[in-house]
Amino acid sequence: MGILSFGVGTLVMWLQRFIVLFTAITVHEYAHGYVAYKLGDPTAKAAGRLTLNPLSHLDPIGAVCMVLVGFGWAKPVPINPFYFRNRKRDTALVSLAGPAANIVLAFLSTIVYVPLAVLYFKSGYNGILGFIVGTLQSLVSLNIGFAVFNLIPFPPLDGGKILGVLLPADTYMKLLQYERFGFPILIILSLTGILGRILNVIITPVYNLWSMFANSLLDVVLRLTGGI
Repeated sequence: MGILSFGVGTLVMWLQRFIVLFTAITVHEYAHGYVAYKLGDPTAKAAGRLTLNPLSHLDPIGAVCMVLVGFGWAKPVPINPFYFRNRKRDTALVSLAGPAANIVLAFLSTIVYVPLAVLYFKSGYNGILGFIVGTLQSLVSLNIGFAVFNLIPFPPLDGGKILGVLLPADTYMKLLQYERFGFPILIILSLTGILGRILNVIITPVYNLWSMFANSLLDVVLRLTGGI
């Protein structure tokens, strides 16, 4: 019975992890393509990437790294900056769209999560409701982490492209020459624990702010429902 329980619990954990991972990546990449399209670049749409189908955005190696190492990547949405009216500005807006979409998803997930968590406790820990609440909680956590990670000003992350707005054009072009080394460097930093320590310093204050928001929302829900 203990082994069976462990197996079911592990299966549920992995199912939640894949649901959350696929959702975060899909929303992130779709936002890149959508904003690029709105700014005049049809490349993503022509390539079939302007879709919420997670399989269109999934990079197998990047997904495995995200699950096992703690960070990963999707297939980059193809962007052609020559379509943009203001190439530098619009490239930064497209890059910002992905992390911004993750933050919005985390916000919406929190709004749904808090009242469902109250309902979960009131229901006597209903199993199906518990799965939904756990998935939403993971969705909030991963999307915040995913957004913050991608905003690090280091090519080829989104933050590296946003950094290009602040740098002189010639400096930014030189920086892009080393973009192909970005992910190997990030993997090495992750395996050595350096990346985790850096992210912890950055993400912890963000999580604290988010907890304040969630607790304020919880107070409102409890007042409306008469407590747990």
